Formats: sequence, structure tokens, C-alpha cells
Amino acid sequence: MREGLLKLREADKDADRLLGPRMEEIISLLNRYTDEIELFNPAYGLVGAADRQELTVKHILDSLAPIEILLRIMEAHFPDAGFPGSGQSAESPDQALETHILRIADVGSGAGFPGIPLAVAMPNCSFTLIERMGRRVGFLKNTLAVLGLSNAGIEEKEMERAAPARFDLITFRAFRPLESDIIKGLFRLLAPGGILAAYKGRRDKIEEEMKMVQDFTVTWDIYPCPVPFLDEERHLVVICRKS
Repeated sequence: MREGLLKLREADKDADRLLGPRMEEIISLLNRYTDEIELFNPAYGLVGAADRQELTVKHILDSLAPIEILLRIMEAHFPDAGFPGSGQSAESPDQALETHILRIADVGSGAGFPGIPLAVAMPNCSFTLIERMGRRVGFLKNTLAVLGLSNAGIEEKEMERAAPARFDLITFRAFRPLESDIIKGLFRLLAPGGILAAYKGRRDKIEEEMKMVQDFTVTWDIYPCPVPFLDEERHLVVICRKS
């Protein structure tokens, strides 16, 4: 865990500015999170990982790998919110509605990726983990309690049934292919000016998926985000409504 986070810090000054001051706390929380996954994974089938090292690299570090991209996007789109690693912690997702705290949703959160690692790294942003499967929701509730993450909450429902127009940023990882209907459904949840951030793999597959939404009124960019110790292509796809 430590070596991977150090590599993320070394790769970008903003990531270093975010992770550096709270490094030991972040490592401790992420290790406890990993403990919870290892404890419940045999019964719940939360993730596919052969061992703790694979879990750390393919899920924890993968969730945090685009953090420098997310930081720049959030600062560019939401300058009033300030740097995501500064200021006081968000006390709850509801509190963010009354302030400039960034409201982030992780749709199809599953075992909490990337939402929980991001919530650990960005304590003054508000996170809502949207998950439809009751067993996974139970795991998420327990994990948030164990970690003491006051800036994250959970909604047990389908994406289509979530209340609209609430979030500044939506993340999703291993959720569904990028199609017009999916993107429209996710845009419904965004507040004005909000953006989507999709964790994806190979660039050629992303471009093939995005051909399906060429007629839809969106703009999109693909950013490479190498994961420490993972020899696989990983990218972040950032999708916005055309102005």
C-alpha cells in the first residue's frame, strides 16, 4: 500500500499535495478497508483477487490512480469549492447541499470502488455510494462504520430510481458499457455543470464504445492513468454535456 501511494505522489504535485499531509492516516484507513474486504469476500463475492497484493493493486490503487486528473477537473469546473483536500470534512452527503462542498456519487459501487478510496483521500468532499444489491449494501454500511467515514453515505437503489440533479461528479467503475442510454441516465443525476468520470481499460475498446454515443450531445476526453505495479492499460473517460 505505502509503495503504491508513494508512486502516485511522485507522479504529480497535486496528488502529493493531497495525499502527503495525511499519508499515515490514509494508509491506516485503506489497510482496514482491505481487511474488511478480505473478511467478507469469501461469503459475499465482493471482488476477484487472488491475494492481498492483487486486491491492493487492482482495486485500491486502481481507484486512486486517476486522482491527479480528478483534482484538476474538479478545480477547473468547481473553483468555488477549493482544493478537494483542504478545509473541514463534510459531515454527510446532505450537508453538501447547503455549502460549496463537492457532491460526488459512485454509481454501482459494489465493494466500494472507487468511492471509498476516494472518500478516504478527499475527506472534505461528500460521497454517495449508490448500490442496488442488498448484500453489498450491508457490507458498505459496515465498512463506513468501521472506517468512521462521516463524509460518505449509501443509497440502496437502482441508478434509475435515484433522485435527480444532485451531484457535481459521478464516478463508475466496472459498471456497464458506455452507451447513450447509460450516459443519459447518469446525466439525469448530475447537477448543472456536472461531469461523469468512467474508469475504463484499453483505449481501443473505449473508442469503440464511444462510437455508440457520437450522436448524443456530449463531449468526452480519454486520460491515461497508469496504476502502480499493474501492467495493464487503464484510462479515465471524462464526459460532459455540450454547452
